[in-house]
Amino acid sequence: MFKRSLLLLLLVPALTLTLVACGGKDEDAEEDTETTPAAKSASAPASGGAAAVPAGGATVTGKVTFTGGPPAKETIKMEADAFCKAAHSTPVYSEEAVVNGNGTLEWVLVYVKEVAGKFPPPAQAVTLDQRGCQYHPHVFGIQAGQDLKIVNSDGTLHNIHALPKINAEFNIGQPFPKMETVKKFDKPEMPVKFKCDVHKWMGAYAGVFNHPFFATTNDQGTFEIKNLPPGTYTIEAWHEKYGTQTQSVTVAGSETKTVDFGFKG
Repeated sequence: MFKRSLLLLLLVPALTLTLVACGGKDEDAEEDTETTPAAKSASAPASGGAAAVPAGGATVTGKVTFTGGPPAKETIKMEADAFCKAAHSTPVYSEEAVVNGNGTLEWVLVYVKEVAGKFPPPAQAVTLDQRGCQYHPHVFGIQAGQDLKIVNSDGTLHNIHALPKINAEFNIGQPFPKMETVKKFDKPEMPVKFKCDVHKWMGAYAGVFNHPFFATTNDQGTFEIKNLPPGTYTIEAWHEKYGTQTQSVTVAGSETKTVDFGFKG
């Protein structure tokens, strides 16, 4: 009897070792091979984040014509500042209403009013230069959150006074040439006026948008807005003197649509 009991005691551990060596495992061991919460979150698709930027390849082009008698050119008198006067050998005219030789209108800001999705601001800054005692460019677009680099290229004092109604107002002086100041607008706003408190004739306008779909007409009165996602949009054209006009356009794929505007004097 004693020998039989001793034999059983020796056989039970041996049988257990055999099962383990052959790959046997219990339910707890199986649970240990499950993916941990951290591993699951790393491998699972992200959710709840910002909406993806819609991909688009459509283009809207057009021109802005002007009908009626062109406005008389207003000569800017710069005698109050000797530097400004000496910077020009020919008369300088106001850019409030510039009609090109082909009957089109320059400095019209054309933009898409609303676009779905989020569009991060570009890393590259927009430059507003003070050169020859004038702002360059006279009208421009910029994205909310994008750097605006304000430069003084003149050898005289300039005072840059931005007059937004939604964003924070700023008023800064640049007394020396090659001075640079970087500012940002945090919210969309249309338009934002700039003036120089030293030189009363200096003025510029910016449109601040939450997307990159805007352009300013050139000296041929044309504009081009690229990379639009598919959809139907309201396109607006804004001019500081003649107001705004809107049109609707539908684009798809990589097609190009033409949208023309016409202002009257």
